[in-house]
Amino acid sequence: MTLELQATPEEVMRAVEKLQAMGEERDLPMKTLFGLTLALEECASNIVNHALNCDASRKFSVDLEISESQATIELRDSGPEYDPTQASEREPSPDDDDEPPGGWGIQLVRRYTDEMLYERTAEENILRLTKRLEPA
Repeated sequence: MTLELQATPEEVMRAVEKLQAMGEERDLPMKTLFGLTLALEECASNIVNHALNCDASRKFSVDLEISESQATIELRDSGPEYDPTQASEREPSPDDDDEPPGGWGIQLVRRYTDEMLYERTAEENILRLTKRLEPA
């Protein structure tokens, strides 16, 4: 399923709802589906807020695919080049309470997916998230 979305928080949630429905239809385990929807929401929100500056006239796409062996989420946007796979690993520290919120999204995506690949082609960011699925 491919979704063409406007750069708004509402459209992000529309994509999350579509993924949720697909996962439920295919009987994905709740923990797996939670992780996938969280990863999609985080990455799509970053596109809307940072790459496309919440400009509803701009669009991005999300491709959702669930097979027997894996689930994939592919996000495409025309924002500035940004490779989230290069973000450094963070470890929680006691000082985090004194820091402004944010910066943990990529850590969550890494936790709930098995593979995160990025490429830049034709002025477009392409981020592909993959989660291997256990046989039923």
